[in-house]
Amino acid sequence: MSVILTQTDTTVGFLSHNAQKLYEIKSRQTSKSFIKVYRDFSCFLNDANRVPQNFKNEIRRSKKTTFIVKNRAFRVAKPPLNSQILNDLKWSFSTSANKSGKNFNREICEDKADIIIEDKNNLSEKSSSKLYKVGLNKKRRLR
Repeated sequence: MSVILTQTDTTVGFLSHNAQKLYEIKSRQTSKSFIKVYRDFSCFLNDANRVPQNFKNEIRRSKKTTFIVKNRAFRVAKPPLNSQILNDLKWSFSTSANKSGKNFNREICEDKADIIIEDKNNLSEKSSSKLYKVGLNKKRRLR
């Protein structure tokens, strides 16, 4: 599977179905998993995921927010760019486009990506998503 460099709903990111390729690009420890981004809430549910009933509506309607449920990090986000490639992806692993702990460097990231998708606004590093750990009855903000 290809690695895509694009503007995500939060910042510049790499998207792929192949987590191993993303680990290599990021020089990241394999013990640290990636966020799985779903195109919509129905794709999330069709991937055999479940969330506590108390938070179902909040998760479905959330914007720029990542949730951790049962040690699985995910986000529901429509592709911000009108691209057929992005619209066809029901889900993908997502990570910021940089080496772990470093800032975005366009040249390095373009070398690592198989496909680059951008619009007239170019690629820009922005703030990361909010991050919540969700339990049966409560949630805790981590970022």
